[in-house]
Formats: sequence, C-alpha cells, structure tokens
Amino acid sequence: MTSASPPPLPHPLPYVEMDGHPATENDLRVPALFGFGHFTALQVRDRRVRGLGLHLERLEGANRELFQLPLDGGRVRELIRGALDRAGLRDASVRVHGFLPPGESRTRVMVTVREPASMAPGGRSLMSVPYARAVPHIKRPGEFGQTYYGMLAARAGFDEALLTAPGGVVTEGAITNIGFWDGSSVVWPDAPALIGITMALLKRGLAAAGEPSVRRAVTLDGLGAYRGAFICNSQGIAPVRRIDAVEFAGGDEEMAGAVGRLEAVYGSAPADLL
Repeated sequence: MTSASPPPLPHPLPYVEMDGHPATENDLRVPALFGFGHFTALQVRDRRVRGLGLHLERLEGANRELFQLPLDGGRVRELIRGALDRAGLRDASVRVHGFLPPGESRTRVMVTVREPASMAPGGRSLMSVPYARAVPHIKRPGEFGQTYYGMLAARAGFDEALLTAPGGVVTEGAITNIGFWDGSSVVWPDAPALIGITMALLKRGLAAAGEPSVRRAVTLDGLGAYRGAFICNSQGIAPVRRIDAVEFAGGDEEMAGAVGRLEAVYGSAPADLL
C-alpha cells in the first residue's frame, strides 16, 4: 500500500506578487524595465525568520536612501504573509524587492516565493577576482559584475568568486560574506561590503557569548596568516577549503569545529514570527 502524495501547491514556484496580488504582465514590466531598486533575501521556517527586524531595517534604510520614501515594516510583513498563504508554504525562500517606476510616488513591493534552501555541505573553493561593488551597503538586483565573475569562477572549477579591491584587498564573496579564523577569533575583512543579516547575527551572537569578532584588513598575500575561512548568507554557513591555490593550515577538522560553533551561535538567534 503506497502513501498518498502531498496535495499540489496552489501556484507554481517561483511565485511572484506585486503589492499584495499575484503579479500580472504589467506588474512584471516594473522589474523588467525599471530595475533600479533594492531587495532582501530571507529564509522562512514555520512562518518565522531569524533577524526579521534587521531585514526590515535594511529595506527601510535602502528605500529612504534610493527613493527618499519610507517602507513600513508592518506593510512588508503583511505582504510576505499574504504571498506565503497564496503560495501554500510555511517554509520558503523569500525575496522582498522595492522599486519606484518613473512618475509613481509609492514604492512598489514585489515578493517572490520559492522552495526553502540551505547551504550545501562541504568545503568551498573561491577564485579571487578584481571587482568591488559600488555602494556596497545596499543590496540590489541585477548585479552584472557579481554574476559575471561568479560565472567565470564556476567555469574555472571554483564554487564562488571572491571580490577584491585594488591591492588584493578582500571584501566579500559574490553572494556571501566571508570571515576568517586566526585560531582564536573570527576576523571580518575591514573593507567596504554589504553587512549580511547572517553576518550581523553572528557578530551579535559572538559578542553575547563573550567571543567578540574583529575587523581587520585582509589581503590575498596575507591569507597564510589564517587557519581557515568560512562564507555565510541567508542559506547558512560553510567552510572555505581554499582561495585560489592557497589551502588553509587549519584543515577540514579544525574548520568543521569552528563552523559548528558558528552554526550554534546563529541557531541561538531568535526566529521572529512574520
């Protein structure tokens, strides 16, 4: 006797809404033709989100800087809840985008819903590239440079691109933040980069645990000073096995332990109900 199949979702994924209703053809012209905007990406589990307040602050701050308009957190939460309801999901990968097409006076909010995602296990290999984002503190769609160099890294057999400023100054991963392990503390590159929500929660959690992380200039020619490295984003945390031809002295076992402690710190952050 076979078990019953789960009921089909009411909408195919990815599911897209604009301003609280299923996106129409006209709605989709906004990101297609007026893509200047910002977004945040979050993982929802049982309708809860770690760092929800930080995501809402990111959206509000970017919206005021780009459009000189507020973006109410209550409205954003309502839009996410509605999209999840209509997509039929309690666990999901969600993105919230803000756009302001010409001639409009209120921010258009697009919410996309996909299946939940998590960081794949195993160490990562990063290829350094000579690219640093302009206005890096704003998370925005359509980043050609990140996509281009990420594609080149994949073609060369690496898992991700590592963005570097002139002089080989390490900034961030193409779609992640990067941190280093010097044997006693977590070191974040002291360079312009997006402060990811997972990174912010790790910094907060480490400080609360009496293990404050530090910011320090990191360069490609100085990688040998570190025992290991890791990357993080909304999908989780993963160790870095090598950067270019540099393999870290700490090895897989030491970094597995360090990443395990970071995952425990991240897991202790409260998950807020949408």
